[in-house]
Amino acid sequence: MGLFKRFVSQTRKPDGFLGKMMLSSMNSGHAKMADWGFSHLPSISPENAVDLGCGAGRNVGELLKRYPGAHVAGIDYSDLSVEKSKDYNRTMIEIGRCEVMQGDVSDLKLPADAFDLATAFETIYFWPGLEKCFAQVAGVLRPGGYFMICNESDGTDATGLKFEKIIDGMKNHTAEEIEAALKAAGFSFVTSDHHPSKPWITVLAKK
Repeated sequence: MGLFKRFVSQTRKPDGFLGKMMLSSMNSGHAKMADWGFSHLPSISPENAVDLGCGAGRNVGELLKRYPGAHVAGIDYSDLSVEKSKDYNRTMIEIGRCEVMQGDVSDLKLPADAFDLATAFETIYFWPGLEKCFAQVAGVLRPGGYFMICNESDGTDATGLKFEKIIDGMKNHTAEEIEAALKAAGFSFVTSDHHPSKPWITVLAKK
């Protein structure tokens, strides 16, 4: 496997030296897209929020800033990501507003009906079955809770499709495919938005 392929494959489950390099680039590299995604959240005051596939922890930190009264959890499949996200959010962890843990979105070990908000940035490409995983998310959300997904690829753009061929286990999804899976998983209201000049998409669902 070439160095480039090994590096970009770290987006799935970062580990080792290349994983550290990938995580170092994630927070800044995805910041504009993530902030565009955040702009789609409704006016809510969650008590508990969770960022699924939290990577290097920047979006956990943004949730903590956006909702100063909330407790925020970060979940990631990669132990290295958990470590980096803990480092990024160390102060909030120490004062008890944040926790970061290793977890698998296809089998979330979180309390049922515990969260008002769940987010997933640049991660569902690697989830093993959208409907199954979305049902897991629905299970940890309270009735009326929101789930927001933000992706850099709309499932049809050339760059996204190129990386799908390079990275094992990666699958780009259109907004329509994501909406259908969310509805099948039990979400009652689903809406999506496409960036006017980029292939970014945000999908917002309500339990």
